[in-house]
Amino acid sequence: MPRHIKAASLAGQREEADARVRGTVETIIADVAKRGDEAVRELSERFDKWSPPSFRLSDDEIAALVARVSPQAIADIEFAQAQIRGFAEIQRASLKDVEVETLPGVVLGHRHIPVATVGCYVPGGRYPMVASAHMSIVTARVAGVGHITACTPPNQGGPHPETIAAMHLGGADEIHVLGGVQAVAAMALGTGTFRAVDMLVGPGNAYVAEAKRQLYGKVGIDLFAGPTEILVIADDSADAEMCATDLLGQAEHGPTSPAVLLTTSATLAQATLAEIDRQLGILPTADVAGVAWRDHGEVILCADDGEMAAEADRLASEHVEVLTREPRAWLDRLQNYGALFLGPETNVAYGDKVIGTNHTLPTKGAARYTGGLWVGKFLKTCTYQEVRTPEASAMIGEYCSRLCAIERFWGHKEQADLRVRRYGGKNAAE
Repeated sequence: MPRHIKAASLAGQREEADARVRGTVETIIADVAKRGDEAVRELSERFDKWSPPSFRLSDDEIAALVARVSPQAIADIEFAQAQIRGFAEIQRASLKDVEVETLPGVVLGHRHIPVATVGCYVPGGRYPMVASAHMSIVTARVAGVGHITACTPPNQGGPHPETIAAMHLGGADEIHVLGGVQAVAAMALGTGTFRAVDMLVGPGNAYVAEAKRQLYGKVGIDLFAGPTEILVIADDSADAEMCATDLLGQAEHGPTSPAVLLTTSATLAQATLAEIDRQLGILPTADVAGVAWRDHGEVILCADDGEMAAEADRLASEHVEVLTREPRAWLDRLQNYGALFLGPETNVAYGDKVIGTNHTLPTKGAARYTGGLWVGKFLKTCTYQEVRTPEASAMIGEYCSRLCAIERFWGHKEQADLRVRRYGGKNAAE
């Protein structure tokens, strides 16, 4: 069975912290629901020391911020958005409306209808998450969403120009420099200055994630998200430098980000541990990545590929990177993952920033039952039916009547019986 060479020292010890987050978020949402814009402003002042005349940027303010971004950065943002838009368009094209005559005179179908209004949250506290603008706004626009409201927190005392440029170029209809639970609550509930949206998407810290959880039902959400995760699957063909680099590259997201090496090679396991120690001595974000690795990092030794596959599916990690001799074989071996990165030539950073797939992905084991954000999340697949002939209605009605009687749903039965009587079924005279 799998053996831990390094275990996560704080795994499973988050319940108390989670309870504190839940209580804080519940209070903030209730305050925004009660006092609207007044509460939003007070909360922004308290948490971000940010209280501009208007949280919403005007067209002139957006233009001025975009003008501050270098031509190279604009070109890079446009390149990334082109990749994300292109893949989303391919996904959208794969989703077809259907209509079929299942029985003579009985027509069934479904249509993919875009959500009318979406609120996109683009995080920017510790890091300005420019890429998150692409992932939510661009994808929603490809899906055909009617109106996109986007919020991002101030960064270092004001709007982050590159993030604003990405939100604008991505197609946001309105951009607000506002962060945290107050932003998510304002978009979901509506205030004097915020129109209520139908759906919230985008990553965020523990408070933002909890706010989306509490608001779910009032609005739709993309998914329930926790700290970002990486699982590296490696055999003895992998090298320790790459394993360590890719593990720490995700651990730098935050001090609670799990990073796990799953390997059949004890030699690689020990070499990776040593390499991680070396890299933490020079990594600029070692203050964050080092804590994440200390508290939530794991190295697990397995007997063979089969045991690694079973353990990977048990963990159901957000990002799964495969560094083995035959990486593509794992496409068929694995069932539970948010996104799969096959071979040493790719890595999680490509998926996070630019390659074209979406980086908003399931965490905390949710990959067992859902994938991540994609164009289909912004579409409602709605069915319809049409019975085109009296004969078909009477025939279906007779079956329906008998089935309703089994369940003692007499009102339902009468709906069917009315059609049978009116349209001349075999039991019309009864």
